[in-house]
Amino acid sequence: MTEAPVGLDYRQALHALEARGRFGVRLGLGRTRALLDRLGHPERAVRGALVAGTNGKGSVLALAAAALRAAGYRVGSTPKPHLVTYRERVQIDGRPIDPDDFARLADRVLAVSDAVARRHGEPTEFELLTALVFTRFAEVRPDVALVEVGLGGRLDATHAWDGGVAVVTNVDLDHTDRLGDTITAIAREKAAIIMRGDLAVTGASGDALTVVRRRASRLDVPLTDVRPAPLLGWDRDGIEVELAGLGRTRVGLRGRHQAANVAIADALLDALEAAGVASAPAAARRTGYATTVWPGRLELVTVDGREVLLDGAHNPAGAAALAIALDDLGPFLADGPLTLVTASMADKDVDGVIAALSRAGAMARATIVCTSPGVARAMGAADLAAHWRAQRPTARVLVEPDPVAAVRRALEHPAAGNGPIVVAGSLYLVGAARGHLVDDPDLRDPDPSEDA
Repeated sequence: MTEAPVGLDYRQALHALEARGRFGVRLGLGRTRALLDRLGHPERAVRGALVAGTNGKGSVLALAAAALRAAGYRVGSTPKPHLVTYRERVQIDGRPIDPDDFARLADRVLAVSDAVARRHGEPTEFELLTALVFTRFAEVRPDVALVEVGLGGRLDATHAWDGGVAVVTNVDLDHTDRLGDTITAIAREKAAIIMRGDLAVTGASGDALTVVRRRASRLDVPLTDVRPAPLLGWDRDGIEVELAGLGRTRVGLRGRHQAANVAIADALLDALEAAGVASAPAAARRTGYATTVWPGRLELVTVDGREVLLDGAHNPAGAAALAIALDDLGPFLADGPLTLVTASMADKDVDGVIAALSRAGAMARATIVCTSPGVARAMGAADLAAHWRAQRPTARVLVEPDPVAAVRRALEHPAAGNGPIVVAGSLYLVGAARGHLVDDPDLRDPDPSEDA
């Protein structure tokens, strides 16, 4: 904590930011650039990597950040979305911002938003949070910033910053209502984060790779095209891969899809070194990759003797990766039928997610508990159950609208015995479940009753 809050307290700051949610998602850089201008351009105080992509952004950031910390660097990062508290979106060395500092900086950002609104329209919640992130980075001056794009890239608020390295992890169909309904169209939005003078990295393939290459070539930007690292094996707690320059390497994240993410993270670190930002030697990379923690992404926790896997899997590509991981992890988990607690946003490809998850052998005898997080975009639990019953008519499908109650119901479900529980389909659901199941002191927000 750097100083006592002035003006808004934490709860007031949180409510003020959440109230901006009524303005929804409005892509465009004008409002964010105007906010940063009035704040003295804090984004110019840090260099690092801006990471876009359909899936894997957070894992790449977590892997790279762990390696940089092992090399002795102070790292600022911006995981999205938050799971338990807004403060997760502003992290220094893996620790979320203090509530008092969050309130103080939110107060500062909100103070300039009215002037911006008069000319550019009301800034959205995400735009204000983006300005808050860079204001914090300018204040504490991390050695490296790793920033995750929110939506797309070209018009996302984070693109008001150019850290010197641009990464596009991959491209798949998601957010098609805003980014386009083809891989090529979505790739154009994501590739737009590559700016003249950058170094670029991508794990994209097919038509998306063609788009990324074209963008980099047009701007004369050196591009590293990364393929997944060869997978050597896996166990209950991670995977092992072969990385050029490192050889056999342990990765402390579950799922064979992490072989692609660690290869991208390794190339990101190479780019940071080439750009003169930071240098992570082999030993630091090994240590960092092996010890990486990424909450809510195939995270395994034990609750009352039951194994619970938490994973977002909010689009078909993510669900396909989860399906493979469930079968890979099966031999290392407790015997018994799987119970899936699931939710979805209404604008997602729900049927595509169900079809992808259903390919897992582990889902053959699964009980599905459908629920709904308390956000405006969420699909109702009964509606989600109807989708599951249409595709899996013989499956046992239950409806429990409250997400915490749904997790409790899964834990108490007698037919499952000691079989694993999987919570997946929405990071909002994962956040609600994790907040209930895992007591993390860093994520405890101030108790409102203490302010009474």
